[in-house]
Amino acid sequence: MSVRVILHVLNEESVLAELDKFPDPQDNCIVVHNPRKKDGKPLNMLVDGVKTVIYPWTRITYVEVLDEAAEASVSSDSIVGFFREDSRSRQG
Repeated sequence: MSVRVILHVLNEESVLAELDKFPDPQDNCIVVHNPRKKDGKPLNMLVDGVKTVIYPWTRITYVEVLDEAAEASVSSDSIVGFFREDSRSRQG
């Protein structure tokens, strides 16, 4: 089971990636799969076709773990749009 994370790398843009397992406390690096920008576009710093990247912890500021259950519960049916009552329709 992979977990989606956002890596905040020093002096670079954030990276959206997937993590197979959480790293152990003694690990010196973090291994992520399918790295991309937060909008889903490929990263400029990587060669096309790269599927796995190993980042040393010294380059990582922090890691955000995305909650898959919360994202799945939001659908287009649960979004309420704005509406305006027309006061003219009530007068006549």
